Amino acid sequence: MTKTTVILIDDHEMVRLGLKSFLNLQEDIEVIGEASNGKDGVKLTLELRPDVVVMDLVMPEMDGVEATLALLKKWKKARILVLTSYLDNEKIYPVIEAGAKGYMLKTSSAAEILNAIRKVARGDQAIETEVDKKMKDHDEKPDLHHDLTARERDILRLLAKGYDNQTIADELFISLKTVKTHVSNILSKLQVDDRTQAVVYAFRHHLVPQDDQ
Repeated sequence: MTKTTVILIDDHEMVRLGLKSFLNLQEDIEVIGEASNGKDGVKLTLELRPDVVVMDLVMPEMDGVEATLALLKKWKKARILVLTSYLDNEKIYPVIEAGAKGYMLKTSSAAEILNAIRKVARGDQAIETEVDKKMKDHDEKPDLHHDLTARERDILRLLAKGYDNQTIADELFISLKTVKTHVSNILSKLQVDDRTQAVVYAFRHHLVPQDDQ
């Protein structure tokens, strides 16, 4: 039997140890490597080319979103399953938009995690039930970006690039005060609390050009 090879990327040693022991008990799965941060995880994955990367989100050096983007940029066939404790939209959407094939919670059952690994290995998507419900509930909300002006859309795209207010002002040849006013209006119109949530909304609704992602 050909085994599904897995790399574990998580900054908690006990999590890696528990997962490794459990997965290696399966007849069809073998853990071939592990890393304690995103940067080392990307390097190890590119060296070993596993069938599935099981990756945490919040890690030192490089978080799960950054690691996913960096990995898929160099190896488009990488299959990434996020395994995290976070159920926040601002955590879910960026990593799914980045290209992760699955999103599971550490509170998921052993059977659910095994099923997710096997699905991702086949190239299918694996989204934990609670996460999937949260995404659907979010998607059912009306599109709010239609109220954005052309200038606000420009600023939102620059926010998605990671620009701060001063850089946006310089880029668009407007005052810092004007940028702050536009950002405040954007947050209000999109009904979000901060810039990060606004960027998540932008990616989710494809308001950012592909080249900028």
